Amino acid sequence: MSERKAAVKAAAEPDFLQFNDLVCDAVGGEVIFATDEWFAPAANLLKREAPRFDASAFTEFGKWMDGWETRRKRTPGYDWCVIQLGVPGRIHGVDVDTSFFTGNHSPHVSIQAGCLDEPPTFTLEGDRTGMAASHSQLEAVAKLGSEAWPVLVGVSQLNPGYSDCCHNYFKVTFNKRVTHLRLNMHPDGGIARLRVYGVGQRDWSSVSAHQDVDLVALTNGGVCLGFSDAHFGHPRNMIGPGRAVTMADGWETARRLDRPKNLKADRRGILQVPGWEWAVFRLGHPGVIRSVEIDTAHFKGNFPDSCRMEACSLTPQEEAEAIRTRWVSGKWQVLLPPQKLRPHQRHLYGDAHLTLSRPVSHVRLIISPDGGVSRLRLLGRPTPVPPPSKL
Repeated sequence: MSERKAAVKAAAEPDFLQFNDLVCDAVGGEVIFATDEWFAPAANLLKREAPRFDASAFTEFGKWMDGWETRRKRTPGYDWCVIQLGVPGRIHGVDVDTSFFTGNHSPHVSIQAGCLDEPPTFTLEGDRTGMAASHSQLEAVAKLGSEAWPVLVGVSQLNPGYSDCCHNYFKVTFNKRVTHLRLNMHPDGGIARLRVYGVGQRDWSSVSAHQDVDLVALTNGGVCLGFSDAHFGHPRNMIGPGRAVTMADGWETARRLDRPKNLKADRRGILQVPGWEWAVFRLGHPGVIRSVEIDTAHFKGNFPDSCRMEACSLTPQEEAEAIRTRWVSGKWQVLLPPQKLRPHQRHLYGDAHLTLSRPVSHVRLIISPDGGVSRLRLLGRPTPVPPPSKL
């Protein structure tokens, strides 16, 4: 198998970054309460885009900052906000990003988690710059009892927002489903972004066995568990909602260096090259895949020449071993034989193309030789999961 060696990870980069961001505004995350938003509104925390800095930008309340920044607190207590996750699920880690907050970052942070049966009816709307929570908002949020929610991250020191230390990573070992977070700044200051990495958890009991759903969608609990290369874009982007906004919203690899000097194709027009790139996903629920969509939207001069897909069914123990060995496994079976791809186009493959009709839990998308894919959809029907055997 001809593959490029994986790039060496930065020493401080934790493994949980492979999971999905469950709180980004692109997946429906929303700030529903904040004690104070004097310099910059809390909604900025959830922006998909990376923080930016404009030295000349000011508002009537002070320096414009791309994040959440409260006034210098002169009363007892600390500032905090409540965030509704766009995708409820299990959280594996968080990144509290203080980018560009260098003399005004929050010195400490803590995070609590709640799982609410019904979402609160209140929210924040419009530009909140220069505002603080009203008495009625404080009364409404008090009913949530968020101060008593379980702690995900205890009170921890934050680094200032210089480029070499702005990402403050915290591993989370909380094993329950989460719908809301309480982010506490101790006592005040600024945070640029909050990224919450985890796996969505859907209530599958309400899904009919005769209903086709996207089994790999982020919102349905799909997750990327490994890949060969992600130089320009992470493969988890492919299972995000809607169509991609730009190339940055997809998976794109570097150009392989083992490409032949003179490219040749077979009778179908598929290039004959020695190498390929791949990404592995665990489905949100095991099921029978009935159709596949591979979208190369925005990839016009850098789309893959071809693709193929493999699938298998793994136990949690087998999955852990596969991750350890970087997915060198003999259990893979062909789901979709090699297909020629086109630029900036949705490719749909149904029963006539697919070669596997049994339930599977994992899939591997293989592109050849390299390039970019914006979205991957696997429509199918969930199958019952047998209960664990009793010893």
